[in-house]
Amino acid sequence: MSVHEYDVVVVGGGVAGLSAACAAAEAGARVAVLDRAPEAETGGNTRYTEAFLRMASIEATADGLEESLVDDFMGHPDPSVVRDAERSPERRTALYKATHVVDPDYVETLAEQAPATLAWMGTHGMRFEFLPTPFLTTSTTRMAPVGGGLAIVETMGKAARGLGVDFHFETTARSLIAGDTGVEGVVAQTTTGRAEFRGRVVLASGGYQGNAEMMARYHGGHALTTRPVARGGNYNKGEGIEMALALGAATAGSFSLFHAEPVDPRSGEPEAAIFCFPYGILVNREGKRFVDEARGPIDAWYERTTRDIQAQTEGVAWVILDQQAQAVPNIRSGIRTDQPPVRGASLEELATKMGVPAEALADTVSTYNAACGDGDFDPLVPDGLATSGLVPPKSNWARPVADGPYEAYPVMAANVFTFGGLKTTPAAEVVDRDGRAIPGLYAAGEMTGLYYSNYTGSTSVLRGATFGRIAGAGAAAAGS
Repeated sequence: MSVHEYDVVVVGGGVAGLSAACAAAEAGARVAVLDRAPEAETGGNTRYTEAFLRMASIEATADGLEESLVDDFMGHPDPSVVRDAERSPERRTALYKATHVVDPDYVETLAEQAPATLAWMGTHGMRFEFLPTPFLTTSTTRMAPVGGGLAIVETMGKAARGLGVDFHFETTARSLIAGDTGVEGVVAQTTTGRAEFRGRVVLASGGYQGNAEMMARYHGGHALTTRPVARGGNYNKGEGIEMALALGAATAGSFSLFHAEPVDPRSGEPEAAIFCFPYGILVNREGKRFVDEARGPIDAWYERTTRDIQAQTEGVAWVILDQQAQAVPNIRSGIRTDQPPVRGASLEELATKMGVPAEALADTVSTYNAACGDGDFDPLVPDGLATSGLVPPKSNWARPVADGPYEAYPVMAANVFTFGGLKTTPAAEVVDRDGRAIPGLYAAGEMTGLYYSNYTGSTSVLRGATFGRIAGAGAAAAGS
């Protein structure tokens, strides 16, 4: 078995891994990046995302960022344990440090360090702007890198190479090398055989959405009715999480949920999202409505609605738009599929093409239309134009579906990334189940647990960059 000696070994080539590699190399470390993908597809999810960032400006995170993360429903943890969060760090018990809840200090570090991280990325050539989103209604402010996630992969990858980082593509980390002093490297599978990469390790290899067995293990039957939202997610097979768990790592985030996005199942395009459903109605394969399509701003509610879609027969629903819905200004910006809609001059024709019972669909639409009231329609804000006496209700933008011809798009739940992952300190150190940091082992990005019941939108890339940078700098400094 060949042996490669480095100071820091980064597993994963997305935003977290590249940030870690650049930060470690800047600190003088000899750095390797391992990526199971070929060079042409390196970057995992990052390569394909628009990479929206929950920022008010380049200097400050958006209002409410910390509250949204800390207030996420985490079940019912033991108050006698989580009360330790009120103590100073040195007085917190090991039980608390390893418990499966959000660390408020971690969230505070994200909010404090995110602006500096974006500024640091700017020194490597990244540019950030307020760019158009697919959301007609929003609950927060967002920036994005010019060029999206692909620009992150290309620009930060170029920066890493300029700093002397070695890249090893088609190289999959399989297990951690543990020694007397902690983690000392990884064993990896390369195109020519197994190899050891020696050094302190930063795990940044994403979640397990590309691993059907792990998806079934943690998500049961729902694993069958989802798939990664983009091609890059298929490379995320969970080894990083598994190898750390084998060393006794603690966990955070919900292992029973993933970040769900509504997409067209017919499309192979990255993030072929369908965000237009608040202006129409959603029906299942039985032709029945099953959810309030418009509970609030689409960016705050689409995930929960997508989970309702996944609970339907075969995990698929249809959004139906009549002519007045199709005329909503900029509605096409919320339809990212490359596939055409199903069209019908009448509801009966539409139902036939959709493959749903025509009589049931007609009854659903008739009942819905009768429940729509009068009021002012405003597509740009939740307008309170709601149904009356309808179950389930529609809370906003409730106008009759009566003006044909009609259009319909199928919608399924795509898996953007899995919620369950490793627990880390604010210094990106992986924590074991006794609340101690595992020496020589760091982690960042989507393989670290943070989300429980609902994704705080536009934070994944932001925290990947922030804690990737922290992890890389920490791993480099640990050898000095």
